[in-house]
Amino acid sequence: MTQTAKISLAVVGGLIALVVIGAIFVISVRNGLIDRQERVRENWSQIDTQLQRRVDLIPNLVETVKGYAAHENKIFSEIAEARSRLLTASGPEAKAESGAVLESALGRLLAIAENYPDLKANQNFIRLQDELAGTENRISVARTRYNDCVRDFNAAIRKFPGSLFASGMGLTAAEYFQPPAGAAAVQTPPQVRF
Repeated sequence: MTQTAKISLAVVGGLIALVVIGAIFVISVRNGLIDRQERVRENWSQIDTQLQRRVDLIPNLVETVKGYAAHENKIFSEIAEARSRLLTASGPEAKAESGAVLESALGRLLAIAENYPDLKANQNFIRLQDELAGTENRISVARTRYNDCVRDFNAAIRKFPGSLFASGMGLTAAEYFQPPAGAAAVQTPPQVRF
């Protein structure tokens, strides 16, 4: 084998090695972006599940309170409307906004319950209230996990080398699950006067 043939073989071998390394790099980046996108979807599913759990608990809580506070019809209709809004909301921003409205209405319902000592001692009410509190905690944990995944995903598609592939894969920034702008006002304790 001549010296020129050896050099040509080395160059071809080097080019093949570069192509293989480049292909592995591209596959690795692409799969990493897909994994991050799937984690965002999975964590959103967890939030959606907990929001649905909250919505499912509310009718039982309302029925329990209705038996004691039959004249409090306004709050019952507000809760029903807020619950319906949450069921039909789609996307993190709409769900967060609807959830804040529902949370405010539930706060008023629980404040009304304070005026009924028999209701506060009722085991069904206590159990439902505990389940609702547990669900709120689960929503908070799921929201934190989701937002962490969104942060990682959004950073990955903006940073090099992910930014080279993101647009070609149709990836866009994911939406954070944040309380709406006026959430501070919605989350203040309700004032109930008789």
